[in-house]
Amino acid sequence: MDSNEQLNRRNLGQATVGSLLTFSLLETLFAADAFADEVKPITADWLLKLNELGKDVQRETITPVQWQAKTEELFAKVNLPDLLKFIDYNKLTEHAQFKKKGEKSYRPKFPTVEGLPTRLVFGHQVFALKKGRSVVPHGHNNMATAFLILDGEFEGKHYDRVDSQDDHFIIKPTIDDKFTVGGCSTVSDHKDNIHWFKATSETGFIFNIHVLNINEGVRSGRVYVDPDGQKLKDGLIRAQKLGYAEAYQKYG
Repeated sequence: MDSNEQLNRRNLGQATVGSLLTFSLLETLFAADAFADEVKPITADWLLKLNELGKDVQRETITPVQWQAKTEELFAKVNLPDLLKFIDYNKLTEHAQFKKKGEKSYRPKFPTVEGLPTRLVFGHQVFALKKGRSVVPHGHNNMATAFLILDGEFEGKHYDRVDSQDDHFIIKPTIDDKFTVGGCSTVSDHKDNIHWFKATSETGFIFNIHVLNINEGVRSGRVYVDPDGQKLKDGLIRAQKLGYAEAYQKYG
């Protein structure tokens, strides 16, 4: 990846704060009736488009990598100032709890909104972490996901899975960067498939959306991995597969 491509990707990630931050706090906004009626149709239209992208990748009318690109484009189109003026971020964080290892996951339920389906094709959650805790290194099977930093600072790393063996993956580093508010990354089985985020600020919050079951007959889920493995030629790493408990003991 050349320097211009890296810069463009980083700028796009920072531009996404309007969309995913807005999306992650919709539960709070709707529950408090915190934004004006004229904003609701805009938000509903944005969610519908995101929902259609999820349907498209499940129907295989777009590829997972195309989903990643189109999702990032859609995130960048939300008008942040029109939505952020209604947000009281303290309501999202004042009662947050943190785990001794790893992330605490919150799965708020979206309220019924006129014009939206009652069941969206994607799931969503907010991860809460304290300093030094991680969303541990893991890959995904049969999923397309997106991350956004809502608050705090993180070290974020991504890897491509080049090959899979019984007890290990061959992986290649693709992203190694500091992520602050508005930083975003996407994941599919075909691009940047393994990711790992470690909180470097006192607390941090990450919003995640995930589309499951992209291919029929393949179970969706996480696969845990140890990226601190044997270094091979061409920047590749022989990364041991881990169980849930092993991953959180070492990296949580």
